[in-house]
Amino acid sequence: MTDQSYQPASPQEAPSGWATGFIVFAGVMMIMAGAFQAIAGLVALFEDEFYAATRNYLLQFDATSWGWIHLLLGLLVFFAGFAVLSGQTWGRVLGIILAVLSAVSNFAFIPYYPFWAMAIIALDVFIIWALAAHGDDING
Repeated sequence: MTDQSYQPASPQEAPSGWATGFIVFAGVMMIMAGAFQAIAGLVALFEDEFYAATRNYLLQFDATSWGWIHLLLGLLVFFAGFAVLSGQTWGRVLGIILAVLSAVSNFAFIPYYPFWAMAIIALDVFIIWALAAHGDDING
């Protein structure tokens, strides 16, 4: 009888190309999504009438409030993307947390600009998946 028990991968094993690719792509997507969200925040700050909200929605903020939310969150996601690209563990953790916050804030922003909010939510979901599923693979 042969022993075919599970043997964990050695710490010397190089990360797979797929894992590295997903993490790099997630970092670049964080930089892009953060920049896009910051731009959306600046638009809300400088042009109050650009976003029009529907009536009777749970979270009714004015355009200036949404502008500050998107600008600050976008800048945080933008800079966390560089931490992810540098291979920092804290950058991956921060990236997941910020992507969750970004997705939640954009869910609340759907009545103001539906297509944009759903596109950013989709990017955030991919970022969360890539950082959570392949984040450890990058360090070998």
